[in-house]
Parts: sequence; C-alpha cells; structure tokens
Amino acid sequence: MVMEIQNPNPLSVTSEIETLAKTVYFQLDANTLVEQTLTRKLGEVSDTGALCIQTGKFTGRSPKDKFIVKDDFTRDTIDWGEVNIPISTATFERLLEKMSLHIKDKEVWVRHCYAGADPNFQMNVTVINTSPWANLFCHHLFLRPSQTDLKSYLQEWVILQVPEFLADPETDGTRQENFTVVDFTKKMILIGGSAYTGEMKKGIFSVLNFLLPHVHKVLPMHCSANEGLDGDLALFFGLSGTGKTTLSADANRKLIGDDEHGWAENVVFNFEGGCYAKCIDLSAQKEPQIFAAIKHPTILENVCFYSNTNEVDYANASLTENTRAAYPIYHIDNAKEISIGEIPKNIFFLTCDAFGVLPPISKLTTGQAMYHFLSGYTAKVAGTEVGINEPQSTFSACFGRVFLPAHPTKYAELLGKKLEAHPEVNVWLVNTGWTAGAYGTGKRISLRYTRAMVEAALNGKLTGQTYQTHPTFGVLIPQACPNVPTEVLNPRSTWQDKIAYDLQAQKLAHLFVKNFEQYKDAASAAIKNASPKTSTVSI
Repeated sequence: MVMEIQNPNPLSVTSEIETLAKTVYFQLDANTLVEQTLTRKLGEVSDTGALCIQTGKFTGRSPKDKFIVKDDFTRDTIDWGEVNIPISTATFERLLEKMSLHIKDKEVWVRHCYAGADPNFQMNVTVINTSPWANLFCHHLFLRPSQTDLKSYLQEWVILQVPEFLADPETDGTRQENFTVVDFTKKMILIGGSAYTGEMKKGIFSVLNFLLPHVHKVLPMHCSANEGLDGDLALFFGLSGTGKTTLSADANRKLIGDDEHGWAENVVFNFEGGCYAKCIDLSAQKEPQIFAAIKHPTILENVCFYSNTNEVDYANASLTENTRAAYPIYHIDNAKEISIGEIPKNIFFLTCDAFGVLPPISKLTTGQAMYHFLSGYTAKVAGTEVGINEPQSTFSACFGRVFLPAHPTKYAELLGKKLEAHPEVNVWLVNTGWTAGAYGTGKRISLRYTRAMVEAALNGKLTGQTYQTHPTFGVLIPQACPNVPTEVLNPRSTWQDKIAYDLQAQKLAHLFVKNFEQYKDAASAAIKNASPKTSTVSI
C-alpha cells in the first residue's frame, strides 16, 4: 500500500524538503518501489525478476568529486589531501539550499534505515531520493528497522540524493557538475549530478570510518566475512579483482556480510543489510550464490539484454565494466540472520600479484599484517597495447584508501592493537594472481588450489606445518598443504629462471618501499621493521 503524506513526522525529513516537495512517499515496501519504477518507465524487468535500471552518465563513484566540510570539528581530525578534499560550510549551505529548491513540486522518496548490525554501534540514516529505484537500493543495502523500531526512530544522519541537480563549478565550489559533500557537523551527505547508487553506500561507510574509531575504538573494515559451523569467523580483505567475493562465498559457511564490517572489543558486525556485487561475466557456474540472488526485487545496474529478450547478457560491458547487483542479504541462502560474529579466527589479505612474486599463501606476523594492511597491494595488467605485458602495481591503504577520513596509520595501529589483544588470530597473505612467471609468461594460480589453501587455513591444517621464510618479503611459507602440490607453495620454485625471479622480487619490493614512504614518518617501529628487504637492482 502506498503511503503518501504531505507533512510527515518532522524527524523523518528536513522541514524544507517536507514543505517544498509535491508528494513524499515514506517507507514504501520493495514491491511498491519496483512497481513505481516500472510505471514511470525508469526500468525494466529481467527474465529472473530483477529490476534493471541505468544510472546514466556515471556508472561508478567519482572520488575526485567527493568533499568534506572543513570546520572547527574536522579541521584537525581529517587527513586532508587528494583523498579528503575540503569544502567550506558556506558552499555546503548554498548547495543544500539550491538542491532543496530544485525538488520544489516534485516527488521524493524518504526512508528510515540504519547502519551497523550491533545495537551498541548503530547509526540511524534517513535517505531522501528523487527516484523510487534509488530508494529501493537503500532498502536493500542499509539495515531495515522493524515497525516497532520505527515508532521510536530518531533522525541522526540524512542523505539527500538529487541526481537531476547539477552544480555550477564556478559559483558552487565544486570540480564539476556532480558532487558528494559530507558535513560531519550537520550530519548530512549531499549527492548531486550522479545517480550512481554506490555514492550513498560509500558515503555512509566513510562516515563510519571516521566516527567509529574516534568515538568507540571500533576498527572499520572494507572486507567480507563468513562464519563456520563452530562459529569461527573469517575476514577477507582485497581490492577489486582479487577474489574477495569468490572466496568468501562458501556454501559451507554462513555469510556475515560481503563488504563493510566493524571490529569492536568482542564482536565483528556487518554495517549493511545487503550486498552490492559486481556482476560482469557472472554465471551460475562461477558464482552460484550471487547468480541465484538476482531475482525480484534485486536491482541490476547498467546491464544489457541479449537482443530482443529480457535475458541479461552479463558479458556485455558496453555501458560499463562496473555492472552491479544490489540485493538484500537474505537473498543469500546461508546468510546469517543477525549479521554479527565473534572475534575472527582467520584474516585473509587477498592480492592478485601479476608480478608472479608473492606466495600463493603465507602467514604474517603482527608487524607484517599492519604493513600489508597499510600497503593494500594488488596488481593489474597495464594497458591494452599489443606486446605490452608489464604489470602495474596498485596500492590502496587498508584496502580502501578513498574511504578513510583519518590518516591510514591510525587504522593500521588499531588493527595491530586488536591482533596484540588476540594473538590467536591468524593473518594470511593470499596471492590469487600469477605464478611460474609474471603476467604474459606465467600462469594464473589455479582457483582450485587457492580454495584448498584457504580451506586448509580455516580448518587449522596449516597450523602444524613447517614454514620457510621468504628471503625478500619475510613472510612465512608453509612447506605442505592438503590438495596442493608442494612445488606450487614456493613461488621461486615455479620459475624456470630463478635469477629472473629474484630480480622480479626485488622490483616488487622496491615498489612496496616507494609506496610506503608516504606513511614512514607516522608508522610505528613494528610496521617499519616489516618492510621487505631491498638491494641495489635495476628497475
């Protein structure tokens, strides 16, 4: 049933929006939001029942157009620079006024929701959208309060998303027409010029990344999490393309969450109520759980159909490589009903090393864990020119640098304190990239072997193994692993030319050291001592 109200509870929306909007649709159910999207011809339905929409010009986040209001509260607490770009209070207020006037006599959709599955750390979030499908996205991705919860709901943070409003860079202080502006004092996020829904999700993640460590000493984490039958929790960190979703999706383990979590003193909890999965090249064979989750009322963003059908062509990247599926977490059959777990038993840092240097699995000390957490390394193939096979290193601190308002070392040190307080936690570095050579000459590590190594770590079958220290990176390489050939475990043994491997290892080590220069002055001695050993080498 559609609830149309001209004057909703003043705690649910700002008074200006409440007064100016033609109609306010408040807390609509998913079925109604799908119906409204179709009625307004803003989307189509796939053969599996998913709602397919297009986000227009922007099919991904625009980090260079995200700003934080610099005021007395944030002046000395935000790590200002290329990631956290300051903007004035006056600019924020001008944009808010213009956006409010822009929606005069228009429809808006309002939703109360929250972030943080642990009641001790929940943050109420009210979203105001100008399309029903954007509000449906918030229904899926944020946590959904019960009817009882709504009766006592108090507005805390507000997201105002108006993609149709375009800023004037000359007068509005933005870089271009699109923008995301976070104001920690007013507890508001303004999003204009972009309909990409991920801006809302990651906007709140950035807010939590700032508030949770400062207020509660909770470590916010850009990772997935699952839980074994005995309640043993595993965390999977990794940048795009490293296998985070693939390896954390395990039919034998309960899904806690797929992207954002907090580690409090005694628990790990999901920030979200859903999943936002990349679905380029998706298939039932490769990702059966995600494939099965794409049903009514899942949202599919920027996908294409096979000609003259409503069957999705997941291999079609003509609109974007960043095709996405947004669905509530209960679409995953083995998702845990209350997405909270105990202290993790195993942590996996996933990297796709196209240099062919890092071991397929290795164990890290606490210092090494902080170092690799700060580094956030993966690699990708450079360019598309014929004959160019040289890999490019990619570093993103804490596996999510663009979402960190504070200096990255603050998060690394907080991780270190967690690990020191819980020495039973195992931290593993897992290379899902190349072996027997770099990209172009070597081969991709078998997913079957990677799964076997992760399973062995989860089941404690690597605990009693003998380990060998990597001469350059100092990580501990197990000498044996069930269902994995011994020669696969040590990357140097897979290279035919051992000298070439040593040179490649030094090349990668130098890249790590060069990247770490930006953190060296603020890093602790334990982190610095975990740096790889470098020697003079032509790179």
